[in-house]
Amino acid sequence: MSGRTVTIAQVAKHAGVAVSTVSYVLSGKRTISADTRRRVLESISTLGYHPNAGARALASKRSNVIALVLPLRAGMHVPVLMRFASAVVTAARRFDHDVLLLTADEGTAGIRRVAASAMVDALVLMDVELDDRRVPLLRELPEPSVLIGFPAEPAGLTCVDLDFAAAGARCVEHLAERGHEEIALLGAPSVVYERGTGFARRTREGFVEAVEAHGLKGVALPCEETFDEVYETVRDLLLDHPGLSALVVHNEAAVGHVLAALRQLDRRVPHDVAVVAICPDDVAERAGPPLTSVLIPAEEVGREAVRLVMEKLEGRVVPDSTLLTPLLAVRAST
Repeated sequence: MSGRTVTIAQVAKHAGVAVSTVSYVLSGKRTISADTRRRVLESISTLGYHPNAGARALASKRSNVIALVLPLRAGMHVPVLMRFASAVVTAARRFDHDVLLLTADEGTAGIRRVAASAMVDALVLMDVELDDRRVPLLRELPEPSVLIGFPAEPAGLTCVDLDFAAAGARCVEHLAERGHEEIALLGAPSVVYERGTGFARRTREGFVEAVEAHGLKGVALPCEETFDEVYETVRDLLLDHPGLSALVVHNEAAVGHVLAALRQLDRRVPHDVAVVAICPDDVAERAGPPLTSVLIPAEEVGREAVRLVMEKLEGRVVPDSTLLTPLLAVRAST
């Protein structure tokens, strides 16, 4: 059949079934016997049939596209963000959906544009702020949406993320168990806190509350991304807090700089200063020494966001809130 388009009628004739049977095999809308399904799939493979996406979209009133709204703003670590994006794309393909990536910081305008154009069936949003201006619009749109992150008022929304407050607290708990009495959090760049980004604020809150609960001394500081800025922050921190014996780093771009700064300041890890990071496992494992860390489960969060939005597309009820429990892996840095 090379050289011309194969039709669904030709597939049906080749398999010895009705056209509607082929359609049901493709859509999964009706149960088809295993033998018939096998014959249809073999005919599709033999003839090289490809469903027409435009016709399928018209028939189903769906575009088979999900919008991933991921504004690339100052202070965001792109490699980690791309892990989330890759997980969303991979999961969407399992549901026969493509992903339209929106990276401009358009606020509500970009969401209104894609929703009004009928280009997408649903939306997944990242970089969620506590007072996120996109939230009121999401509550009004007919298209289902899922947020990777939590605004301050998540009622009426579907949100999924790592429990960052618990992650900050788990790091403190681990260091308290190791006998540390004075610790510090080196967090996201200042601009991330100034925007009210949820994951950064919640990590800091969890850290501060746990420090108090364990009767420790603690300080939480923003941390920029260049080596010179990180070195200055670490140097001043150690000067101002001579009893400091441990750091929690929640800034993937700064992890390597923090370790390098400690070496230049003649502080050995973990003998003089213990270090715990909140980051992907491979970042922690590649560090020297390998870092005790709380995993940022980008792949799991991305998969769950897509699963939730597909459930909503099918009209099923999903939980408003999905918080993943932080998992701490102990390595050489503590």
